[in-house]
Amino acid sequence: MTVDDVFPILTSADLSRLLPFYTDVLGGELVYQFPPEGPPAYVSVQFGKASVGLGHDPDFVRTPGRPPIALWLYTDDLDGLVAAIREAGGPITQEPTDQPWGEREARAEDPDGNHLYLGQRAG
Repeated sequence: MTVDDVFPILTSADLSRLLPFYTDVLGGELVYQFPPEGPPAYVSVQFGKASVGLGHDPDFVRTPGRPPIALWLYTDDLDGLVAAIREAGGPITQEPTDQPWGEREARAEDPDGNHLYLGQRAG
């Protein structure tokens, strides 16, 4: 089991305000939106070889000392990665679950409490 892709995710209570900043101002390319129709709950914006995720959470409130960022890590063995994190004492905050967009996802925290979204691509 290895991690083969990592990208940050920024959370916003107002994604319709945040998204144009990353596309129109910073020049990123919108490459993914979920759901594909209507207001997005999540988008991926590409900058060359790098990307950033922007997630919508209408209840999100910025907390002092806790930035609104998480890391998404893709692996070819989600169950193995979750087991390794659990064995190392890391909290698993969501067990591996099939998602409506076709991937499997789990959630955990690193030793400093940073949020980790763990994904395994479909197929």
